[in-house]
Amino acid sequence: MQDWNTYRDALMDRVGDYAKQSPDVMRGLVTMDNAAAKTGHLEPKVHELIALAVAVTTRCDGCIAVHTQKAVEHGATQAQIAEALGVAIALNAGAALTYSARVMEAYQQLPGK
Repeated sequence: MQDWNTYRDALMDRVGDYAKQSPDVMRGLVTMDNAAAKTGHLEPKVHELIALAVAVTTRCDGCIAVHTQKAVEHGATQAQIAEALGVAIALNAGAALTYSARVMEAYQQLPGK
């Protein structure tokens, strides 16, 4: 599939290049990222497991590469990561079901139906 360590390193280099061009955008992103953890209600590992589930649902390879490493650094096991991914899979299926209901409603609202 791909070498995630090489990909993550290359990604971070390109992010660094972008940060030089748009430092305010990067500061804003860092501010949002830090704000999400400020309350301390969730452990950092839980934040990273949530980030992985969101990364899967948004199909963000960079997020997968970065947050997998961070999750492990915060003590996440492969089993915990797999469970978080199971939630992402279930939610994607649920979202497909929800939007399928919207299609059915749109169909039913067509003239003559």
